[in-house]
Amino acid sequence: MAYNVLFLCTGNSARSVIAEALMNRLGQGDFKAYSAGSFPKGAVNPHTFPIVQSLGFAPSDFRSKSWDEFAAAGAPAMDFVFTVCDDAAGEVCPIWPGQPMTAHWGIPDPAAATGGEAEIAVAFAEAARLLRNRIALFLELPIDRIDRLSLQSKLREIGRGAGQPAS
Repeated sequence: MAYNVLFLCTGNSARSVIAEALMNRLGQGDFKAYSAGSFPKGAVNPHTFPIVQSLGFAPSDFRSKSWDEFAAAGAPAMDFVFTVCDDAAGEVCPIWPGQPMTAHWGIPDPAAATGGEAEIAVAFAEAARLLRNRIALFLELPIDRIDRLSLQSKLREIGRGAGQPAS
């Protein structure tokens, strides 16, 4: 059985989409990741596409969507919900069916980067690196052998940047 993971951000155009792609690739079928936003921009940031393509996905595999889709009847029940931007962490989230574990894994918004294409690409690469590190730490957790309170504590530690991935 795969665990369902939802990554949330305000616009669902960059960080949450990158996290979705990373989890789907690194989770190797043990995890099914999704992404959504509280106020979706309606389009994925074009600077996100080289990252998702490097993970073997097509740009058309992703879209900017509302988190309401995942709180609606018939939506997949989430096991984990992570906010990856500070704005979404402070918002009142919908009630998620299934009482998923939640944590805040905020990272700087690469879509806010200024400068030329090279500077923007660096910001997106750094966001992907930070998300990859956190997801790698998450994937190392013995989810099926750890109590809920300990798991919640570990999820929050990952969000605070504690620890480094083993590889």
